[in-house]
Parts: sequence; structure tokens; C-alpha cells
Amino acid sequence: MDARPIDLQPAPFFADIAKGPEGGQAHWVKTSDGLRIRVGHWQTETATKGTVFLFPGRTEYIEKYGPAAAELTARGYTTVAIDWRGQGLADRMLSERRLGHIDHFPDFQKDVAAVLDLAERLALPKPYFMNGHSMGGAIGLRALIEGFPVKACTFTGPMWNIHIAPAMRPLGKLMGKIGPAIGLGGFLVPTMGLDNYALANPFEGNTLTNDREAYQFMRDQMIAQPDLVLGGPTIGWLGEGLKDCAILAAMDSPALPCITFLGTQEQIVDCPAVHDRMNRWPGGELVMLEGVQHEVMMEPQDVRTRVFDSMCSLFNQYC
Repeated sequence: MDARPIDLQPAPFFADIAKGPEGGQAHWVKTSDGLRIRVGHWQTETATKGTVFLFPGRTEYIEKYGPAAAELTARGYTTVAIDWRGQGLADRMLSERRLGHIDHFPDFQKDVAAVLDLAERLALPKPYFMNGHSMGGAIGLRALIEGFPVKACTFTGPMWNIHIAPAMRPLGKLMGKIGPAIGLGGFLVPTMGLDNYALANPFEGNTLTNDREAYQFMRDQMIAQPDLVLGGPTIGWLGEGLKDCAILAAMDSPALPCITFLGTQEQIVDCPAVHDRMNRWPGGELVMLEGVQHEVMMEPQDVRTRVFDSMCSLFNQYC
């Protein structure tokens, strides 16, 4: 079952907090610009239909996707998840490791290329599919436009623009554009904190999930493994994120089957941008989930079942 070439380097993998299927493992891989990122995968003897690449959001890490991998494994799919540069155990971008930073948003595509190379070297089952969550939705959309080889794709709460209160949007754009130019790119966005949102805020009133156990699951993971923790974004990250979203918005949708899931209580990403994209995605479908917040794959079980059933029903058509 283990198809790893001998030159691959194992990386730490915290199975005890991931709560995913048996057999989860992780590897270190080097990107073309020399950064070390961590890639995890769950593969079992029954997960042979294909491989789903889970592209995580900002602040996230491989182990957060253990339950999602369990859902996909139960439906016959191998799962891959990634610690993007600057997150999880991947190389961080700044000496203050709690700051979420990126120099250039398209640099994430170097991580995508390294992940794809690893999947090929591991001989993970084909065809390939992708789900992009939150920031991973922006990274994933660009990857698809640039030819990432999947047969179909899904998105959950994709960051196709950043949610900023209308009154603050001009200031946010100005800050993101001017800040890096005057040497403030590595500074924390003034309205944000260094603490991770889920650690700093109680379940009551949170903007991520309606599922108390899922919220505590995230908290417990970061308490158990503090090196996974990431806090607020930098001014540079904000500027790069806004710029890349604007560039992507001007591009045509890829010619791929697609379902996007969006909660009616979404407060993290910009919902009009999601509606706009899906309105011009030929053959694409936008599924609105009543009462659901940002963490579509971490809502109560009835929501999760609906999402993963729909996701895999799409993928099954191309296996």
C-alpha cells in the first residue's frame, strides 16, 4: 500500500488530534523557491475512486481536515491536505510566527506545484479532484485557471473577495496598497490580533460554525500543538489578497464541473463575489445552505452529510 519513493522525507503528523481515517501521514516537500511545506494524505485500501485535494483557508493546517478526510474516505476517496507557506508547520514568512503573511499571492502556486509533484510520486489514485475552502478557494481558482489537472471541483465559502464592511472598504484597500510601499507590509492589520480567532473567542457568537463540538475540536488541536497556531493577517497579506481577488475576478471561469457551497450566515468572505463568479461559471452550481456559517465542512452532521454527499456525487460522475 505504501508507494513512497525512498527519497521522500516524513514530516510530523498529529494523528491523535486529527481524528481522521487510519493511515494518515505527512511529508516535507520543497517548493521551487526553496521553502519547506508540509503535505498530508489519508489513503486506505478502499479509497480508490480518486484523490481529493483539500486546499485549506488562512490560519489552517492539515490536521483540521481529519474529519473531512474521514467523510471522503467513507465515500471512496483518498484525501490530500496542505500546510501552505506561512501556516501550520510549513516555513513561516516572518520572525513573528503568529502573523499571517505572504509576499505575493501567486507564490502559493509554487506550493500547489509541489503538492501535485508529491501526489504523482506517491502514485495517489486518479482522477484528481479539488475542494478549495476560504483562502484556498482563491488559490484553487487560480490553480484551475492555470491548468491544475482535476476532472471536477468544489468550493466551500471561497475567498473570491475579502469581506470588509462597506464603510471600511476604501480604507482597507488604501491600507493594503500603501502600507507595503512605505514599509508596513509586515505589520498586523490594525483591527486584528495576534491570537487565533477560535482561541480568542468563545463559541457563543462566533462567525465560523454552529457546531459546538467542531469549534472545540479546533481549539483543542491548537492547545495541544501550539506550533500550528496562526493569528491575524498582515497589511501585506491584505493588500496581496485584495489584489489577487481583483485579478481573478477579471478572468473567465475554468471549463470544469463545479459546485460551490455557501452558508446564508457567511461573514468571513465576500458573498457578492461568490454569487458573481458562479453566475458566470458555465455548468456551475451554487448551493446555498440555510443558517450555515463559514465552516461548511464543520457544521452539524446533517449539513456535513449533505455537503459531502453532493460533493462526491459530482466526483463520482468522472471516476
